[in-house]
Amino acid sequence: MEELVGQPATAVVRAVRAGMVSPVELVRAHLERIGAIDATIGAFQLVCADRAVADAAALEGRDDLDALPLAGVPVAIKDSVAVEGLPFRYGSLATPATPSPEDHELVRRLRSAGAIVIGKTRVPELCASPCTDSAFGVSRNPWDLDRTPGGSSGGSAAAVASALVPIAHGSDGGGSVRIPAAACGLVGIKPGTGVIPSAVDGGGWRGLSSDGALATTVDDLALAIAVMSNRPDLAEPVTPNGLRVGWSVEVPAPFHELDPEIERALLGTIEALRAAGHEVFEANPPHDRRLMLAQGLRAAAGIADTVAGLDVRRLERRNRPFVHAGRVIDRLGLIRSKQRDRWRALVGEFFEDLDVLVTPTLAALPIPAEGWSRRSFLANARAASFVPFTGRWNLAGYPAMSVPAGLHPSGLPLAVQLIAPDGGESLILSVAGQLETLRPWPRHAPLGSSISEVGSG
Repeated sequence: MEELVGQPATAVVRAVRAGMVSPVELVRAHLERIGAIDATIGAFQLVCADRAVADAAALEGRDDLDALPLAGVPVAIKDSVAVEGLPFRYGSLATPATPSPEDHELVRRLRSAGAIVIGKTRVPELCASPCTDSAFGVSRNPWDLDRTPGGSSGGSAAAVASALVPIAHGSDGGGSVRIPAAACGLVGIKPGTGVIPSAVDGGGWRGLSSDGALATTVDDLALAIAVMSNRPDLAEPVTPNGLRVGWSVEVPAPFHELDPEIERALLGTIEALRAAGHEVFEANPPHDRRLMLAQGLRAAAGIADTVAGLDVRRLERRNRPFVHAGRVIDRLGLIRSKQRDRWRALVGEFFEDLDVLVTPTLAALPIPAEGWSRRSFLANARAASFVPFTGRWNLAGYPAMSVPAGLHPSGLPLAVQLIAPDGGESLILSVAGQLETLRPWPRHAPLGSSISEVGSG
């Protein structure tokens, strides 16, 4: 199993196409590892072992493997979109346990590209928290089991960081791909609005949310996004030259402090980009608290949308205020397109002078993993103080991603965030690829490698 698990998706595809390994062998090896360690990690909400093996067996008989970008690659899907035959719980006991009748479009695209869906990953209820725990269980950070892997794509990040799958789907309405990627030492991207099809016209959470992916290498991430967006041009990032790179460590929220080690990691990243020939300079993006309020209004209304027709009394108490506020916001007509248009105009003007912006992804290390689903709305709001850097780029609809940037003295991973204007997915993937060459990172958490012997026993 050690030879089959923990490989990049690109290596898996090459091995499958060359006949060096069968898709069934790959799937069984990953299922074995999940069975051995996921009781500790808590990455998966559900594993569809029989369907995955059957899909892998069907793939073995095909003669067009060279045309399948993800031939034989095991993937995980966040429980924020539908997967045929599996319940769509959204992290909540208020949702029905009935199987979904069909795949979401992005799941269909992954399957059509030859990927094998292994199962669905855990989320916090309604994907409304940067910590992944719910009535269904707790997801833990493979780098430190006492800490959260982030949220709301925390289950997906934990699965990739512990080598349960090479690639996982995630969604991001305020940082929900980038936060877990940073917490777990991965690359993770939120494409711009509309790049990947959403289950909701204009995107979930009133246009804030975009689907994306998490991986251990930039090539794997680019391949996944190319498939999910039906944009083959995104699959092969090229080395960028002579970019105008702005950087900022200014925390865009009051009463939030930046860990000095995170600032050090960002400045090291900037120096690497300077040495690579890019023009780098400090550039603090605009900040308007009224517009940040507009982001919060959209998020609350979007969360209320997701529970339409459900019994709110069955929700966790931390999320009931979100839903009630969202319904009032909608009833009063407080969400207006001009709010977002104003913010896009401000950041559009800001980006006239630079190609890419680099900021921290997190302000502090991930917080403890357990107990958040049982705490109040206010306690959870205070807990979100480690994630102030991500949400405003959802309001802008800009592509943004998290890239590893070394290790904290505690041994936990550090990260930076790359942002570009509309259409900049290829650009930030290219910069991330250059950073991977200049400042390589460990692909998996030490826990993921140290317990591989358990899975092979």
